Amino acid sequence: LYRYWDMNYYRRQQMRTNRMNFVESVFSFVFGDGDPNQGLEEERWKLIGQYISSNGGVVAAEEIAPYLDVPSIEETQDDESFMLPVLLQFQGYPEVDDQGNILYRFPSLQRTASSQRIGRKEYVGKKWTEWVNGVEKYFEEKRWLFSKTGASERAMVIGLGAFNLFGVIVLGSMLKEISLTPGGLVSFVSQLFPLLQIYAASFFTIPLFRWFLLLKTNSDIEKRNRARKQRAEILDLPDPSLRKKLLSARDMAQKTVISSDRIVYSTEKDFVDQDYESKDWDKRFREL
Repeated sequence: LYRYWDMNYYRRQQMRTNRMNFVESVFSFVFGDGDPNQGLEEERWKLIGQYISSNGGVVAAEEIAPYLDVPSIEETQDDESFMLPVLLQFQGYPEVDDQGNILYRFPSLQRTASSQRIGRKEYVGKKWTEWVNGVEKYFEEKRWLFSKTGASERAMVIGLGAFNLFGVIVLGSMLKEISLTPGGLVSFVSQLFPLLQIYAASFFTIPLFRWFLLLKTNSDIEKRNRARKQRAEILDLPDPSLRKKLLSARDMAQKTVISSDRIVYSTEKDFVDQDYESKDWDKRFREL
């Protein structure tokens, strides 16, 4: 119970590299090892932000779909409502190009102090599999494991549970044959016996319930991963209409470069050495 209610227990277990002791093996078999995708949501937004920034701050919905929880192409062909959380997260807005395609601009991810051109056109299409601006092609969730215990450790744990269950059965038959004496040890064991039965049964009931629950959870994870991978594969060899849309997004991705003439204050020199007059400073600030 102490381990179960310890909020940091699973986090410490995931950081460990050595083997579990026997008590930890019992806990892992009964209650599991925690969410393997803990902290993965932050990683998802990091990937999305990196991808948008590396492509100049203007992208198509098809480019972001491999990082989101989207249905398969067959279910929603033209639905781009999944972009709404991304727009809210990075303060973006939709734009329509000359060909009528809906693209998404994110000004907060366009500002840079470098004039290097990113999101080059030559990487639209066939070379997608070889180069995706250094960002993973799609977001993949990890499957839940029933237990991280090895085969020998799991056999010992199951043996302990079986021995415990066998002991409860034997104790129950013994209590039926013994007359109870008020206040004696037998009476105390008889009062404790229902708790022992619950404990012995839950030793296998809880893992069995988790096993069925993990089947459903992993099935959903596989479905989401498959949909994201499908969306990423479409970008490997885009059809002509999608290719034009991606090229249009690259054309609209104009970077806002912060050059030296737009810098009001620099940390390269001490403040007293930077002889900025207050009027000149206010004028330049208003211009910016």
